[in-house]
Amino acid sequence: MNKYSEIYGLDISKDVFDVYGSQTGHTQFKNDERGFKSFLNYVSKGALVVMEATGYYHYRLAQFLFKSGVRVSVVNPLSVKRFIQMKLAKVKTDKSDAKAICEYGQMNDVPLYTALNEVQSECLQLFRLLDSYIKQSTASKNKLHGEETLGIPSKFVYRSLKRHVKHLKKEIAAIEERLLALVKQDQQYQLTLLNSIPGMGVKTALFLIVVTDGFKKFETASQLCSYDGITPTIRLSGSSVRGRSRISKVGNKKLRNLLFLCAFSACKHNKACREIYERLVNKGKSKKLALIAVANKLLKQAFAIAKSGRPYDENFVSKLA
Repeated sequence: MNKYSEIYGLDISKDVFDVYGSQTGHTQFKNDERGFKSFLNYVSKGALVVMEATGYYHYRLAQFLFKSGVRVSVVNPLSVKRFIQMKLAKVKTDKSDAKAICEYGQMNDVPLYTALNEVQSECLQLFRLLDSYIKQSTASKNKLHGEETLGIPSKFVYRSLKRHVKHLKKEIAAIEERLLALVKQDQQYQLTLLNSIPGMGVKTALFLIVVTDGFKKFETASQLCSYDGITPTIRLSGSSVRGRSRISKVGNKKLRNLLFLCAFSACKHNKACREIYERLVNKGKSKKLALIAVANKLLKQAFAIAKSGRPYDENFVSKLA
């Protein structure tokens, strides 16, 4: 028997959000402050609201409902998509999606949402902007290289690109400085602990602290690895299906990418990570697979150190991670 009085599935778009209640059926509200208040009055006491993580659109509503005392769950869109595919649904509308999310909430033990504080919220915004600027910088540098290869047919274009790259470099440095200052307000000690791990970059440490709420959101290292999407999935069935093991990729893509980059440095400077890498490569495994295993090990080390409150010690960490 479900522990909630009713479960509401929400499909959120730019202007409206469709609601499907397990008992009340379908209705729709405006995706603005007025619509939020109307929905709050509509929700029954002791209910659970389930919605997909849809970038900017879900965030305001999830924060509003949480602060209003409503239990909320923000689920991975890929999980809902697979759930719908499993049902062989032939109709896809906002109403049918809301109903599917409602049914997903009824059939699964979904995690409850915890609202971000102001520091966490700003940090996540800064990371998104940082990502955007880094991509722009890379694209502009590639264009600069192209202009140089062509012999700089247009000096105006070349100079404009140079100015753009210089401006982005300045903005990226300012964002990274702001991120560091924000995390230091509340999590200076934890940041120092994570920076003691050989191969763990400052940017990765910052992002880890922000997305895990100082590692409070996870009880075990396995949960954190699953959240990051670097746990292996096995593809075996009968005698004919013998697929390669792959990482799930159902998780935080940004964190996964940061850890993968850290893995290169960890292979050189982190004893436990180097041993894993060499062992897998010597067994004939691909270097990419070995680096993923290193990223997984780094994450487990970070969890062990954050939970213990002790700086990196290769003998201590090897026992816990």
